Amino acid sequence: MNKFVVLVVEDDPPIRNLITTTLQAHDYHYLTAATGKAAILEATSHNPNVIFLDLGLPDMDGVELIKKIRTWSNLPIIVISARSEDTDKIEALDAGADDYLTKPFSVEELLARLRVTQRRLASMQNELTSQCVFVNGNLRIDYAAGCAYLGDTELHLTPIEYKLLCILSKNVGKVLTHTFITEKIWGSSWDNDIASLRVFMATLRKKLESQPDSPQYIQTHIGVGYRMIKV
Repeated sequence: MNKFVVLVVEDDPPIRNLITTTLQAHDYHYLTAATGKAAILEATSHNPNVIFLDLGLPDMDGVELIKKIRTWSNLPIIVISARSEDTDKIEALDAGADDYLTKPFSVEELLARLRVTQRRLASMQNELTSQCVFVNGNLRIDYAAGCAYLGDTELHLTPIEYKLLCILSKNVGKVLTHTFITEKIWGSSWDNDIASLRVFMATLRKKLESQPDSPQYIQTHIGVGYRMIKV
């Protein structure tokens, strides 16, 4: 099995120790950093597979760190933060974070999110071997390249936004329940998953729909789930 390395960026020693002890107990390799500058050094030097990131770092805000990393890497970033407002989540996700866990969190959920990230990375690699292209109106998804376009403009999507768009496109015309979607994205249906799905859908629509309040591509079925409309 390939060496899977997690970079833990957390300045609170008890929380950092909890995360690293959990990782060690489940045979994950890990690196640690207590500042944004140290995180960049570790990320560029050791090329980890995923980053666990606290937003409240002593030398820079975590959102700023996400933006810096996104200038040169697409490695998955899972935010672990005490900031629980949707606006905080949207800001981090818009900056390029892939997932968002709110403190306090259970180690079981942390490990579940990590396993899902591993599966998603493997799935994305498999999708790169596919030669299919999906077209719906002005929307085009090149599954082989892992890219989506609206007209001639490439959509700059986070990995989870892209995965969500692929799930909807591969089931175009069908209503997908919240549970179905969260199981596909995160492998679970925790309350946090449903809340995160709502946030991701909002950020995806901002990039996909010219008028999010009158969606052309993705329809909400209140209390049930979402459906991609055949244009």
